Amino acid sequence: MVKQLAAPILVVEDSAEVRRSLDWLLRVEGYAVVTAVHGADALRKLQAGLRPCLILLDLKMPEMNGFEFRRLQLQDPELADIPVVIYSDVANPERVVQRLQAAAHVQKPFDLDALLAVVGAHCHRPVVTNPPKLKCAS
Repeated sequence: MVKQLAAPILVVEDSAEVRRSLDWLLRVEGYAVVTAVHGADALRKLQAGLRPCLILLDLKMPEMNGFEFRRLQLQDPELADIPVVIYSDVANPERVVQRLQAAAHVQKPFDLDALLAVVGAHCHRPVVTNPPKLKCAS
């Protein structure tokens, strides 16, 4: 079995519980995942060469919040084109999406189908070639 590697999803979330849950959900759905505990952590990973297919970004975080992260990401020509999906419980999500030039917004608490639809629009799951054959018991 050969897997064609797909770009990972970068999950930027300060809550360990939410971060683990998103990591688990996305991996179960077949995506590669990298996590960051706040914006500064995510920025360091991107500056070190990580190129995700999508960044799932919480807005309310310590050290560097999502607003500051996105401002710095947009200023870097090598990082600016990586799409960002904001997930938060903001009052006016359309305005925040426009202000941050985000690809989309997913409301907290999550609608998992909506989240997976947005992720699927931006990222490809690894493609398995030569899948293992099932053996039937005789």
